[in-house]
Formats: sequence, C-alpha cells, structure tokens
Amino acid sequence: MRAKQLNSKLRASHSKQERAAATRPLSDSLRCWQPGQLLLNPARVWPLIFCLVGLWFAVSGCRQEPRADIVILNGAEPESLDPALFTAQADLRLSGALFEGLARTDPVTGSAIPSWAERWEISPDGKIYTFYLRTNAQWSTGAPITAEDFVYSWRRVLDPATAGDYASQLFPIKNAEAFNRGEIKDPTQIGVKALSPQVLRVELARPTAFFIELCAFPTLAAVPRQAIEKHGDQWLSVFPVPVSGPYLLEAWHINDKVRLRKNPRYWDAAHTQNEVVDVLPVGSASAAINLYETGAADIVWDKELIPAEMIDVLIQRPDFHLFDYLATYFIRINTTRPPFDRPGVRRALAMAIDKHRIVDKITKAQERVASQITPPGIPGYEPPAGLPYDPERARQELAAAGFPGGKGFPAFQYMFNASSGGSSKTHQKIGVELQQMWKQELGIQMELRQVESKIHLAAQSALDYDACRSSWVGDYNDPCTFLDLFLSNNGNNRTGWKNRRYDDLLNDANNQLDTTRRAALLRQAETLLTQEELPVIPLFFYKGICYYDTNRITGIYPNLIDQHPINFIRRINRAKP
Repeated sequence: MRAKQLNSKLRASHSKQERAAATRPLSDSLRCWQPGQLLLNPARVWPLIFCLVGLWFAVSGCRQEPRADIVILNGAEPESLDPALFTAQADLRLSGALFEGLARTDPVTGSAIPSWAERWEISPDGKIYTFYLRTNAQWSTGAPITAEDFVYSWRRVLDPATAGDYASQLFPIKNAEAFNRGEIKDPTQIGVKALSPQVLRVELARPTAFFIELCAFPTLAAVPRQAIEKHGDQWLSVFPVPVSGPYLLEAWHINDKVRLRKNPRYWDAAHTQNEVVDVLPVGSASAAINLYETGAADIVWDKELIPAEMIDVLIQRPDFHLFDYLATYFIRINTTRPPFDRPGVRRALAMAIDKHRIVDKITKAQERVASQITPPGIPGYEPPAGLPYDPERARQELAAAGFPGGKGFPAFQYMFNASSGGSSKTHQKIGVELQQMWKQELGIQMELRQVESKIHLAAQSALDYDACRSSWVGDYNDPCTFLDLFLSNNGNNRTGWKNRRYDDLLNDANNQLDTTRRAALLRQAETLLTQEELPVIPLFFYKGICYYDTNRITGIYPNLIDQHPINFIRRINRAKP
C-alpha cells in the first residue's frame, strides 16, 4: 500500500476503526495505522502494558528511575559485553561504548580515526606500526592506560583458552595465528611489544592495508587486566567495571536494559553527548514500533525491528532512514555432512533460487539481489559475479552429483533464528520460499527448523545443522571483512569448509603492497567461493534501516559499516516544522 492509499484509510472515523479493531487481524490493523498511534489493538495492548509496568516496578523495587537522555532499542539481549567474546552486532554496539582501542570509528565516514593512540607511524614495507598513546590515557578508575594494557588485551584475545570467534582479527600480526592455533606457546613471540608506557610497537606478518581499521574494532580494545585476573569470567558482573570507552556500565538487567553513564575520565569526555543512555533488548518488531511511537524509545537501529507487514509503507516516512551498507544475507551450508560435501549439490541449490522473488515478495526494502558475498561499494574492489538463477543448470548439477530429479536425495533441514519480531517472520517466509523452489526445481524435500537466536549461533559453531540462514555485517571497509570469514581456521567460518587454494589466495593478496594486484587475487578467491565451491549461497544485500526523528535526534549518519558510536549521538529540542 502506498502513501496515498494509507492516507485515505486514515481519514476514516476513529469510531469505525475502534469497532473494527477487535476483530481485525494484526496485518490489517497495521494498514490503518498512523504516526502517534499504537500499532496493536489497544484492547489487547493496554493489559499487556499494565502487566509489564507492574513487573517493571516489582523488579526495580518500586522505584521509578528518571528517564535516560537517550533510549535505544538494540535488538536481541546481548550474549556478552566482553570484547574478546562477543559475536552479534547488538553486543558489538554495547561493547564498543564501554571499551575502546587505539582507534575509533568516525561516525560520518565509518573510517578509523585516532583514539587512545593520538598518532601512529608505519614503516615503508607496511609491516611495522608504532603507536603513541595519549599522555592523559586513563581507565575509568583513574589508573593509567598503558601500552602494556594493549599487549595483555591482544594476547588474551589470541589465547586459545579464550576461544574468541574474532581472534582472527589479529592474525595479521606476526605469530598471532600460530599462537592462537597452539603452534607457538610463548606469547612474547607475538609481534606486539610495549617500548614504553606510551609507545606500542606492532610487527605484522605481512602488509595489511586495513590494519588501522581493525584497531578501531572492539575486539582490539583495551580491557582491564587486574579485574579479569581477579574475577575471572565474572569480571563484567563485579561493579564498578573498569572501562576504557566513553561510557561506564552502570547496570545490566538481563532481558530489561543496559544502562550506560558517561565516563568522566574518557579522553574525549567533553564531547560525549549524553550523561545517561539506556539500551533495551527488544525482539519484537511490533513492540519496538509501539515503544518508539509512544515516546518510550528514541532510536531503533536494528534491521530486524521493522514490522515486516509495514516495511513498504514505513520506508516512505521521513523518520525511517534507508541506506546502503556492507551487509549480506546468505545461506550457510554444512559441508561436512553428506550430500552437502559435494560442490555440485551446493551449486545446484544456489542456481535453483529465484532471488528476485525473495526481495520483491518478502523483504520489500529495495534490496539488491546478491550472487557474490562482498557488497558493492568497497573502494578499489569490483567483486566477481557468482552463479545466476538457472534451474536447468541446477538440475544438471544435481544429476551429475548423483541425484537425477532429486531421486535418493535425503530430506534435510533449513535452520533459521526466530523471536517474536517481524524479522523472524521474514526468515521463516524466506525459508518457505526456498522450500518451495528446491522442491519445484530440484525435486528435493527440505524441512524448516526454527530455533532461538542463541541456539542458532551455537548450532552454527558446532556444525549442528544442514543449511541455515546467516548474515554478515562488514566490520571494516575492505573485501577481507567478508572473505576472511571463510578461511579454514576462522572462528566465524561455521561451514566446515576448508580450501587450501582459497587460503593461499587470500594470504597472497594480503602480502601485496600493489593494490591492483591485491584486488585481482581477492577476486580469484571470491570466484572460488561463490562460483565453484559455494559453502555459502548469497541471497541479497541488506538495506540499512533505522528510525529516529531528526527533529529530536542528531549524530547518526549513514556509513558503509553501519556503525553509529553512541557518544556522538545527542538529543535536540528543535521544534517540528
């Protein structure tokens, strides 16, 4: 329904709407919604709200807290705020507010800019980085932040006992990967050394064009050694938590909220815009839009908190912001399980999918279909085309793999994560479409397996699935933020696929100082990934969607890595025109 149609519905009398609301399905109720109204039937919503308010007061000891300066809806409950352990974007946003590294993210461009390191020098061969820390570098406790804190923090990420999925972010450093794999036991052999309290020297195994971008990623942030060694795995539960970022962790109430308070000892505290920020885990798209419309939330920036039934209407509103960014929706295939261990089977699955049907019929946010894993727009890189939609070729590939017409192909499961939100419905609808396409074009049977988000991630890591829904948001503006995922020893691979040629191509590419030669090698690697082997099947490139009123909120900018540092966001009181 377009805006003109929506407005004509809004001119209907309120009494008529109220009479119909009691029996109207949710999808119909959404179609006659206007800004300022609850999206759900009030007769159903208010009892729930009263119940939630009662629960809120019971949990908080009947004390009503003042409203935070900014309230953000952040998607799923974070699994961890530990920079070495987080895996999801919701975790990353919070971890990045608490812990910061040598660099930080520019909110406008998404590029790395100086943070605890006020400057750095790079050797002519691109392998030696020397960082100079700020003289006023302090933990929130007042203790100095030193180069040794970064040595400890990075070694901790690489320690096999930590088991961090993002340890590979540090693999460009000399001996880092060997230490993480247990081939080197002595951490002093890792190429990170404190030359003095304010000077850190980093030696890379090879030139890495995006190393400074990595330094802005929360995995490389400084974490408090004393607190971690004293409290072990519980260090984030013992308050006050020493932090290196712009915000203190004032409270973390599971399935309620994370409350952040301005860190007065942060080096750029003068420009931290808000004293108190509440970050709420909300998994329901309808709940998110209701909280936003009633003024209980200011910003909703998780792509999964958009009511799927309304997306084509909502993206026309001025407070719903649509932008391109580095994010791909794709299918992971467990290549360790027969018959998915055969590349021909994986190619057949890919070419039997009509991706335009998915974005036109289901997602409806102007997404571009994807045949490669890296989104367009990365400077200096033109990705290769992957496999096209070609059902006839798909059937030929399946027959060549030993399953003509789908005969003898075992029934299998497609796993997707679900909550009460609109996104989970989208995942399910996509699963249904895949189920129909694969049955129609290939004659194979697929069942849907719906699991909670935490189980979804755990099952991927344990290779406890056949095929599953996945997505990836780029951590930095370079093809390797996607291509490195599928290196044999990357903790985020989660497909069981190991290919020596692919590993060698990426390693060779990242040894290049010649950017043209590097891009050519990366194209060869991506061709192998998305034309020949296909441990993953790209479906479409996300559109970034967040919603906030620009008359009330400023400091959020569209950038390719979809990172919006909380300390740059502020409330304004400009009157609406």
